[in-house]
Amino acid sequence: MPVSPRRGRLALTVQRVRTEPGLLRNAVVVLALIVIAGVVGGIILGNQRFVPPWSDRLVISAEFPATPGISPANGQEVRIAGVNVGDITDAEVTRQGKVRLTLSVEHGHRLYENASLLLRPKSPLNEMYVAISPGGPPAREVGANHVFPIESTERPIQVDEVLRHLDDNAQRMLTSLLAESDTALTSARTALPGGLDATRQVANDLRPVAEQLARRKELIRRLVTSVGQIAHAVGGDDQRLRTLVASLQTTLRTFGGRAPQVDQTLAELPGLVDQLRHSTNKVRNLSDQLDSTLRNLARASDAFPTAMRELRGTTDRLDTVVDTADPFLDAAKPVLADLRPFAAHLDEALPELRAATKPLDPVTDALLPYLPDVAAFTVQTRSLLSLQDANSGILRAAVPISSHFPPPTLGPNNGIKPITVPGAR
Repeated sequence: MPVSPRRGRLALTVQRVRTEPGLLRNAVVVLALIVIAGVVGGIILGNQRFVPPWSDRLVISAEFPATPGISPANGQEVRIAGVNVGDITDAEVTRQGKVRLTLSVEHGHRLYENASLLLRPKSPLNEMYVAISPGGPPAREVGANHVFPIESTERPIQVDEVLRHLDDNAQRMLTSLLAESDTALTSARTALPGGLDATRQVANDLRPVAEQLARRKELIRRLVTSVGQIAHAVGGDDQRLRTLVASLQTTLRTFGGRAPQVDQTLAELPGLVDQLRHSTNKVRNLSDQLDSTLRNLARASDAFPTAMRELRGTTDRLDTVVDTADPFLDAAKPVLADLRPFAAHLDEALPELRAATKPLDPVTDALLPYLPDVAAFTVQTRSLLSLQDANSGILRAAVPISSHFPPPTLGPNNGIKPITVPGAR
């Protein structure tokens, strides 16, 4: 049976390996190294998320303004809802100066035209990944090689971009702050809790200030919005704007033509201000007096209910008195009717009676110091025939006194004239 040339060469090679000293050993070592290299390569490619060319993947692209920290050869991830679904396979710069990333996404994930892509850092070392929000209907589903425009993407702001906008003074202060924070963190275990408590207290104290600032911000926003609306309304009405400008010109022209009167008015303003200040002081004094009056009125209003209650009691008693006096008044009416004819004669007799009682004034003045004695005398002489009074029995005597012989204290020197009694001796 004829042998093929290839099998013949293989047989000769095997015979040579067996017969030549040391060649079999070298062949075994080479084969072992090849196997080990294949295993190690498979492990490395597995850890590097190697995607074979024959795998079923959705390849799309996305444009970003900038992609700091992107290195497609390092297997950076593509995530949907935090789950790794693909890798960043390539990055290139477009003619417009933007960056276009090529993304390889596992089969089965649907993406729509209204999807958004966000480039985010995975760690503080600026290791990046792309987070995809897939979107949904009514937008259309995208296919392979679809390019998301820059409007659908967003990149993170880097620290150096923020620091680049600071001036030299701010950068020096920030450097000093970082240096001092190094020193502060060495004693953070003992000093940091107290500082955090103090910071919490300060934050609580500053809460009303923050609320007022937020309220002020809202009021400023409303003011700006209102001013914008007014400006838009005025700017949109050309006729009203022309009328406003013409009126302003007329006003300024009239004001400029009355410059002497304006100067005179301004010269009189200080006196007017003084008068206003004087009037204000008067009004303040009046308000002080009104305050005192109002306080007194308040106190009087507090006592007014009590007075009204007492007055109500008095009126009730007065009603009782009036009711009691009604029978007396009814009985007095006939008496008053009978006395009415004498009233006219009494009016005629009053002048003569006044003339007769006028000489009694000196007697009244003289008797005024002796009223207690006169009272005692009256009590003691209630009965001239009785030999006792309220104290005990006593002998009495009657001494006649004539008007021609008055007592010394009632003599002519005291201004009393003797009274002539008809028939007296």
